[in-house]
Amino acid sequence: MGLFGRKDWNIIAVIYERRDMYSVNGTRAKGKETETTRDGVKKHDRVIHYIVLDQKGKVLEDGPGRNQQAIAPGTYEKLKQDLLRNHTVREVIGVLEAGTTNRIAKQMIWSGYPLPPKNED
Repeated sequence: MGLFGRKDWNIIAVIYERRDMYSVNGTRAKGKETETTRDGVKKHDRVIHYIVLDQKGKVLEDGPGRNQQAIAPGTYEKLKQDLLRNHTVREVIGVLEAGTTNRIAKQMIWSGYPLPPKNED
């Protein structure tokens, strides 16, 4: 909650771009738009995972996105474990908390991307 009980959320979505590249999209939503924004993220076709945080960094909600099945179950579990410690995610959250912008997107730098398939001759 924000000032006088008004909601003020940071909504983070990990978006599938390709097998070895995801992006981190963040939106700061206030008041009436918080739940609408969160619901839009949940319905987005390329979201792998989403997190809703308050302005103190407390996780209010998180869960799989519609495109969770685009990545292997082991990769998804590692992503969930690493997400709040990931440098790119922390950077996006920091920008939203600072209030310099209400929307930001960055390519996710992460060591957990699956290795490319080996070519067999």
